[in-house]
Amino acid sequence: MKQRLPWLILCLYLICFSAEAQHLFSNSKNFTRQDTLRGSITPERTWWDLTYYHLDIIVEPNNKFISGKNTIQYKVLKENQVLQIDLQQPLKITKATQNNKELHIKHDGNAHFITLKDQQKIGSIQNVAVYYEGQPKAAKNAPWDGGFSWKKDKNGNDFIATSCQGLGASVWWPCKDHMYDEVDSMLISVNIPKHLTDVSNGRLRSVKEYDHTKTYTWFVNNPINNYGVNVNIGDYAHFSEVYNGLKGKLDMDYYVLKDNLEKAKVHFKDAPKMMKAFEHWFGPYPFYEDGYKLVEVPYLGMEHQSSVTYGNHYQQGYLGSDLSGTGWGLKFDFLIIHESGHEWFANNITNKDIADMWIHESFTAYSESLFLDYYYGKQAASEYMIGTRRSISNDKPIIGEYHVNNEGSGDMYYKGANMLHTLRQLIEDDEKWRKILVGMNKTFYHQTVTTQQIENYLSQNSGIDLTAFFNQYLRTIQIPTLEYRIDDSVLKYRWTNIVEDFDMPIQITINNIEQWLYPNSEWKTLNNEKTISTFNVDEDFYINTKNL
Repeated sequence: MKQRLPWLILCLYLICFSAEAQHLFSNSKNFTRQDTLRGSITPERTWWDLTYYHLDIIVEPNNKFISGKNTIQYKVLKENQVLQIDLQQPLKITKATQNNKELHIKHDGNAHFITLKDQQKIGSIQNVAVYYEGQPKAAKNAPWDGGFSWKKDKNGNDFIATSCQGLGASVWWPCKDHMYDEVDSMLISVNIPKHLTDVSNGRLRSVKEYDHTKTYTWFVNNPINNYGVNVNIGDYAHFSEVYNGLKGKLDMDYYVLKDNLEKAKVHFKDAPKMMKAFEHWFGPYPFYEDGYKLVEVPYLGMEHQSSVTYGNHYQQGYLGSDLSGTGWGLKFDFLIIHESGHEWFANNITNKDIADMWIHESFTAYSESLFLDYYYGKQAASEYMIGTRRSISNDKPIIGEYHVNNEGSGDMYYKGANMLHTLRQLIEDDEKWRKILVGMNKTFYHQTVTTQQIENYLSQNSGIDLTAFFNQYLRTIQIPTLEYRIDDSVLKYRWTNIVEDFDMPIQITINNIEQWLYPNSEWKTLNNEKTISTFNVDEDFYINTKNL
């Protein structure tokens, strides 16, 4: 049974999980100095390589106030004495120290330049402690416009969480806030009121009790991007299971509000189902050492690494609706499947520049159909993917502006997913396609990457030169149009609305017989043996057609 998606939810989803909605709809090219300081690899960033963070903070719910420090460990790559750290107003850096010496800080908006006193010898490992405090930006509409969500559960307990994709981790903690350099490992210590629980990334290392508070300390053993770091505070109940996966036993832990415990034990069965399907399609879960957690939060949800957050109200689909309008979207909990898919695409394979966020979102939106493929078959997956095309706006290119912290169009979700679905048809061999996706996660394991690296990998491993293909779908808003006309037994056809050298083959059916066409920008002719009574183009290809 088809269900039409309410227009409001559809509009929201066009920018789903992008923290700065205005970036997705603005065509402005008037970027500021702050955009450049945030979005480029500045000289004050490039000379040092992150190795370790210890984020140690106190969260005071009554005052909506946080304070503490981040101890930043790094390796010196080349000589320099000035280091850039990012922290967004109204939070303030109160001091920075190295080797017990207080350091001078020059503040430039949200970028802070720390002058180091000791010589920074190439190859040495150094530490800087950055102290800060204040009332962080409150999330207006998390996760799209994120920050700290200061909420209450229905029993009056504090229910608090962070979300900061696009907006940046520096909205709540001081860090090197650029995607290109992921920290190798991280310790997260969070002091909160004694009756509450904090859940962060990685594995719980210790809980220390004081008179009125507790400090939860979590250790992340794997590289992690800044926006993937999170704090979730609530009156949580905990349950768990062990999943027998491709790399052995994987701990899967679930933290939910106590009143939702029994409901969650039933509903979260989609989590191990997800793990089975995605390990098939993408290879081993990338963070066995840190485990997998699903954590209830007071907003919709996000892909925080090994600490995936959930707020879909224990419903199938997306807040109870089917994004595809086909019925297949109600066969799974969208938030569990989509956000967990990001463990492979966003957390394992991470874009170096946010302009290339399609690497995160296109593959993950596509993963929804692969989940259906695994459990319901290829036809179900195709119907779902084709149905999501109603969300595509073609407002601007999928790839954004580089070096200024600018995302591309919200079409990075379902236009990008349909681009990948089309690519699957070109490859034809489903097992080869699966091996390409598995190999991609192995080749770029725990790495930050560029669009060009991904394009090159897919071209090389598919055996197809995909240069024009990606230029068409990623860098323009033009949808290839197959123009054709039929005269008795003669079919004439060509591509229009295309970039230079676009010559994608396409599968058609003439008189119920499937075959391939190889159009380009010039008219071509196919002479059929009989009069052409029926002509259809395979709907799995994301194109337009025009009968002249």
